[in-house]
Amino acid sequence: MPMEEREFFDEKTEQRKHQLTCTKCGVAGEYALNWLVRRKKRQLPPRADDRDRARFAKAQSYMVLRDDTANCTNMRCRKRFDIAGIKTMAFLD
Repeated sequence: MPMEEREFFDEKTEQRKHQLTCTKCGVAGEYALNWLVRRKKRQLPPRADDRDRARFAKAQSYMVLRDDTANCTNMRCRKRFDIAGIKTMAFLD
């Protein structure tokens, strides 16, 4: 049975700061967004077959944006707005 992709990566949640502009009031601010970070393991688990080794060789570390909205930091606005202008997935070096 082939291994699942999850077994190739160590997974954790990280917060990273981004500069966003509220679409309701137009005020820019710094927001901490949650990312799911998957870093490739140093070596493949021993029960892997040839197909798994090939998939592991092609695998890259990456992160996926978990948040799709943010609350405005402007005291007068405080409305929730959709996050735009940030890629939802990014490969890591």
